[in-house]
Amino acid sequence: MKIAILYGTESGNAEIAAEDAAETLDDGVVEVELLDMSTTTIDQLLTADSVLVICSTHGEGDLPTGAQPFVARLDSDKPDLTGVRYAMFGLGDRTYTNYSRGSEIVDEHLRALGAMRFGEYGRHDATGRVDVSDAVQQWAVNTVSALHTGVGD
Repeated sequence: MKIAILYGTESGNAEIAAEDAAETLDDGVVEVELLDMSTTTIDQLLTADSVLVICSTHGEGDLPTGAQPFVARLDSDKPDLTGVRYAMFGLGDRTYTNYSRGSEIVDEHLRALGAMRFGEYGRHDATGRVDVSDAVQQWAVNTVSALHTGVGD
């Protein structure tokens, strides 16, 4: 099984989280590919069996700089993403009104183009007590487990 982990980041936190998720899932059974939203093409998404999306939020609920080129490509190309299965994990800070909004923007674009989200929508609050590495690793394991069992579709 090939899983792409697609990340969009501003300061590098989502990239680190993606690396943590990849390390957790790299067990010899699952083939993991890390993809940066700033350079990923739509065709790269189509080669994976499933996509785990990890995206931070910048400012007052904006897309991080690293996610903007990907979302712009979705807007301009409007690819048919029917058949693409993805799971979402958002990073943010609950003290902001638009907590985790960056990931929600990506989610809305993917769904509008026919992609189907599965599993639990994971989130990490930067002001919380749970370490982002622990949160994303647990989410990744649960998400891949849900993928195998069909739970959360």
